[in-house]
Amino acid sequence: MAVDVLEPVSSAAVTAPAPTETVVLPKTSESDTLLRIRHSMSHVMAMAVQKLFPKAQVTIGPWTESGFYYDFDSPDPFTEADLKAIRKEMIKIINRKLPLERVEVSRAEAEAKIKAQNEPYKLEILSGIQEPITLYTLGEEWWDLCAGPHVANTSELNAKAFELESVAGAYWRGDENNAQLQRIYGTAWETPEQLAEHKRRKEEALRRDHRRIGTDLDLFSIEDEAGAGLVFWHPRGARMRLLIEDFWRQAHFEGGYELLYTPHVADISLWKTSGHLDFYSESMFGPMVVDEREYQLKPMNCPFHVLTYASTLRSYRELPIRWAELGTVYRYERPGVMHGLMRVRGFTQDDAHVFCLPEQISDEILRILDLTERILSTFDFKNYEINLSTRPEKSIGDDAVWDLATKGLIEALERKGWDYKVDEGGGAFYGPKIDLKIEDAIGRMWQCSTIQLDFNLPERFKLDYVAADSSKQRPIMIHRAIFGSLERFFGIMTENYAGDFPFWLAPEQIRLLPVTDEVQSYAESLCDQLKAAGVRASVDRSGERLGKLIRTGEKMKIPVLAVIGAKEAEQASASLRSRRDGDLGLVGADALIEAARQANQNRSSGLSL
Repeated sequence: MAVDVLEPVSSAAVTAPAPTETVVLPKTSESDTLLRIRHSMSHVMAMAVQKLFPKAQVTIGPWTESGFYYDFDSPDPFTEADLKAIRKEMIKIINRKLPLERVEVSRAEAEAKIKAQNEPYKLEILSGIQEPITLYTLGEEWWDLCAGPHVANTSELNAKAFELESVAGAYWRGDENNAQLQRIYGTAWETPEQLAEHKRRKEEALRRDHRRIGTDLDLFSIEDEAGAGLVFWHPRGARMRLLIEDFWRQAHFEGGYELLYTPHVADISLWKTSGHLDFYSESMFGPMVVDEREYQLKPMNCPFHVLTYASTLRSYRELPIRWAELGTVYRYERPGVMHGLMRVRGFTQDDAHVFCLPEQISDEILRILDLTERILSTFDFKNYEINLSTRPEKSIGDDAVWDLATKGLIEALERKGWDYKVDEGGGAFYGPKIDLKIEDAIGRMWQCSTIQLDFNLPERFKLDYVAADSSKQRPIMIHRAIFGSLERFFGIMTENYAGDFPFWLAPEQIRLLPVTDEVQSYAESLCDQLKAAGVRASVDRSGERLGKLIRTGEKMKIPVLAVIGAKEAEQASASLRSRRDGDLGLVGADALIEAARQANQNRSSGLSL
């Protein structure tokens, strides 16, 4: 299944979140003013760099959704001290109130100017530019090839509303075989208040970083000795993953799906038939030879589901067929793009495929949207953005089938009552698609779910069914993932909760804290009763003082700490401290066990006592 884990273009919100911040931070793509500010600020930064480091050569310097960057080829690495010096120089340039002017030149003029400056990267950029060729000057001292737009004068840039944030490595043209450059990231806003809010959100994102939380709570690790991008699930994280998988399976059975298990490898001929070897080989690991046959690790699950469909003759009466699989796939990700659980080389997709009749498309898409909402809302993701991508210029399939499929997607979205944005021509070559992004607790949007119609694989594998008139027809194939991948969703979910997982999902739900050795046996007995009721409970046997026991439990973000002293043991109870609700007082053992059991059954955030 061709699921891209990168975020799509901005799309329309299903439910507009209530504003929680007094300072609004628009994206660059949403504000022409910010676009001009950030584009201009990147030029100011490049001018400052070349003024301080004359041997540095410039390459590209675009805006991003929250700032800008510029890539430089410099003989010396930039340091944090250099960033401070560059920022000071930028302020000087801004305060000089220099004009930014657009100049149209011929290719020969541009080439002569570039050669005079000895800027080889600009020459390569020039070769890919179609006329008219434009450059922007910054005063009379600096210029670069650029299409704009920019502010008219540096006086329009607020010297108190920008920051240089970091330096990172980057390959020229994003190709690891090319020269390694230095990328300076910056951010720029209209007001100092916006900059302050941006910094606050960055600090909050750092606090929520799933890599740090994963280490602190002992959930997972990536071991260099085994290889980059390969995830090791520790017992606590594995317990959570099992809970997620069990819920996913239950929801799919209730949604009319059957489960599949398919191999991790297949003969290389399968990937030739599917087209992956032609169009996706750069993202596939190399083949292995066994018994004089070449086998390939699977980068996707869909060809396996296709083979399962083709294993027997199908009738129209069987359709729709809904199959789901938690299928682990392997893709070669370049070293520079791997990031915690967000982008790895081995991951498990919550893959599903629906084979249906053309007239069933709308109903099946609606069922998928309903299931998507049910699953995501269980993890407290309730605000979505939807993007509908239509037929691109280069595509396969009959016009009538494309029209029917696209209308089916639109009809399903309208029946669901979800707003969406149409990305004309943004679909895959094999069919239209719906992408869904979720909003986390600090307003970031993440693409997870995708629904893609496919006219390609049924044709490549000659799939068919016997129609009512006894003719053989091609089924419509729908690819679908809700989490996208378990690893990436786990990372997003961890950052959304900041490690404070809801009660039903926490790896350790209740920790019993015996105050003295005399109550240890009662604590052990209560723990056994909780476990028998399906509660993930433990007893702290460290023998530390109560204050230390509580601090340790809070550091591990245990949802409920149960203090047990002589009074609690005598009354068959526990004094509860909840991360969500604070002190809950003295609660009887039977009431605690029942409340915990109900919370698990209802997938609740906390105990109801």
